[in-house]
Amino acid sequence: MSFSSIELFAGAGGLALGLEKAGFEAVLLNEVDKHACATLRQNRPNWNVIEGGIEKIDFTSYRNKVDFVSGGFPCQSFSYAGNQRGFDDVRGTLFFEFARAIAEIQPKVFLAENVRGLLNHDGGRTLATIEAVIANLGYTLVGSSVLKAMYYRVPQKRERLFLVGVRNDLADKADFSFPKPHERLMTLRDGLKAGELYDCDVPESIGQIYPAKKKAVLDLVPPGGCWRHLPDAIQREYMKKSYFLGGGRTGMARRLSWDEASLTLTCAPAQNQTERCHPDETRPLTVREYARIQTFPDNWEFKGTMSAQYKQIGNAVPVNLAWAVGNSLIHLLNSLDKTVEKLNQSNCLQTL
Repeated sequence: MSFSSIELFAGAGGLALGLEKAGFEAVLLNEVDKHACATLRQNRPNWNVIEGGIEKIDFTSYRNKVDFVSGGFPCQSFSYAGNQRGFDDVRGTLFFEFARAIAEIQPKVFLAENVRGLLNHDGGRTLATIEAVIANLGYTLVGSSVLKAMYYRVPQKRERLFLVGVRNDLADKADFSFPKPHERLMTLRDGLKAGELYDCDVPESIGQIYPAKKKAVLDLVPPGGCWRHLPDAIQREYMKKSYFLGGGRTGMARRLSWDEASLTLTCAPAQNQTERCHPDETRPLTVREYARIQTFPDNWEFKGTMSAQYKQIGNAVPVNLAWAVGNSLIHLLNSLDKTVEKLNQSNCLQTL
């Protein structure tokens, strides 16, 4: 059975595509970034993509007509977080708009996703405020977990926080559990070469290049290595003051390895703090390599400038992770419908 859905903060469609594969039918997707909207329209002309700020959308016409709402709201600072004032605690944040949409639509189930850092943001007060608002909306959290993408057929060490809420009148009937990990971990080789994930090697595409000086340094880094594998004199020159800080910073001058999952992709592949160098060639990952690591299909076309494409892909939820979570959500909605149907049948028999 398929279920209707609305997705907010849709980006380039990683979450939406995974949910579609699981069986959801999107009736509306909202996104403020014009390039991401162009990407969604290019790949799914039938999707109802509403471009612009969420604060301008009235969702009341969808009340009790949509099964499911999802979205990865940006986590800004919650100036008054933790004061236990419900909506008043989050006014001015995009989470408030996400909560308003749920209040107006009244879906059976919602999914909120965000970065792992939300768990400890502002000493945990931000998440506590979010949980309080969810309760005030009339929903019960039935699932809250950080999932590591590499356990769900994604060749990347990305982590995302997922919150699943069920409307209170259905919550005692909810049967939900997060998906079980895949039997093996995916590596960069799985993402970029023909194999279990894709039937061909990654297609060629546009991509950034390193300046000559940076390339000369990264030429010296072995697969899986970083600045610590450089000669000491080059470490000092490349790291400058950071050299004396000690500790990790293993994203700097980092070359990926074929036999490990990629580090989490960022919005740009060549930033000094988060370099993602190809395992063999001394260059940043290309746009299509980025997309493969996020498990987008090769026919998913990204619109906008090269920088805009990297940003869209780097911000996305990995498609296969979204698919795995989506399957668990479909099971939840099916269980709710079956339980409600049995209760209705029982009530009918009692009135006869």
